Amino acid sequence: MSNNNVQIFDTTLRDGEQVPGCKLNTEQKLIIAEQLDNLGVDIIEAGFPVSSPGDFKSVEAISKIVKNATVCGLTRSVENDIKVAAEALKYAKTPRIHTGIGTSDSHIKFKFKSTQEAIIERAVKAVSYAKSFVEDVEFYAEDAGRTDNEYLARVCEAVIKAGATVLNIPDTTGYCLPHEYGAKIKYLKENVKGIDNAILSCHCHNDLGLATANSIEGVINGARQIECTINGIGERAGNTALEEVVMILKQHPYLDLDTRIQTEMLYGISQLVSDSMGIYTQPNKAIVGANAFAHSSGIHQDGVIKNRETYEIIDPKDVGVTESAIVLTARSGRAALAYRAKNIGYELTKLQLDEIYVNFLNFADKKKEVNDSDIHQIIESSKVYNEIITSA
Repeated sequence: MSNNNVQIFDTTLRDGEQVPGCKLNTEQKLIIAEQLDNLGVDIIEAGFPVSSPGDFKSVEAISKIVKNATVCGLTRSVENDIKVAAEALKYAKTPRIHTGIGTSDSHIKFKFKSTQEAIIERAVKAVSYAKSFVEDVEFYAEDAGRTDNEYLARVCEAVIKAGATVLNIPDTTGYCLPHEYGAKIKYLKENVKGIDNAILSCHCHNDLGLATANSIEGVINGARQIECTINGIGERAGNTALEEVVMILKQHPYLDLDTRIQTEMLYGISQLVSDSMGIYTQPNKAIVGANAFAHSSGIHQDGVIKNRETYEIIDPKDVGVTESAIVLTARSGRAALAYRAKNIGYELTKLQLDEIYVNFLNFADKKKEVNDSDIHQIIESSKVYNEIITSA
């Protein structure tokens, strides 16, 4: 793998599906998996096979249809979990088992009632067993964000020796600040023996709204895989949003980091996931929200009409959106009204526009948004209507 290539590990069908009320059936999962494969994600985490017969069936079915991506199954550091995952992945062209255990003091003391040394032993045993089924084994150190760096390095070193090919460093609770998470990745990169034999992976949650920022800091500091979901869906406040990290890397070429994602498909797959899961995507969601390329402020509208780049750093077509939207509200200016009027057949002079704009503001103050039929009504009821149609 090129050193500047960041692998995209999509967990929409595993972590994303853990959102209450968002259960997908196998047919829906297959449709989404196929689109993720076409999108260009490197790894599809298809599910947690041991968790239910339905999840096992879905992982197995996805393994059969995915042509390009690695198909991954999640496990705990439990032999039966790993054995069941291997069975579910047997049809995959390139299978990966994702196993691991909590490493923070909180997890070791309260969740496992164990010790640091015993946790390392369990981690090594799990990776070694997974390695007996597949070549590609990813290890997750759950709650790595709150794990002491020196101990985390010892865990990583041990599982690399046991055969781990990817080291997942999750900020499970979304607690880290970007500079802290970046420093953690940098520490591991510089202090783990054998680190060049494995890929460091970012898996960041969004409890404090920092998942995307933390993932970007992670790859800047040496990680080469980002674990993410479409629309940022996932446990609690969600995961790193795939569309956000991909477009950040694309829009900042000086970082010299790239992905294989076909970005023109982002809006379409966002809609597919939203519709399939019944989750409403907030209008102001970055990249794929309904308002991401919509302008209603008169100052912004005037700038965008003159040159799109004055207020848009992304060409809408790059993410699959047909064009920017000039939304008419009481905050819109003359330039926006003239632009929208021209789109429906009215070429207005400055004096005509001044006259119509007064009527427009009165109308817009009573309505949230002015549509094309409203523009027709506003112009037809104006004093200059006959003048406009005569000159047309």
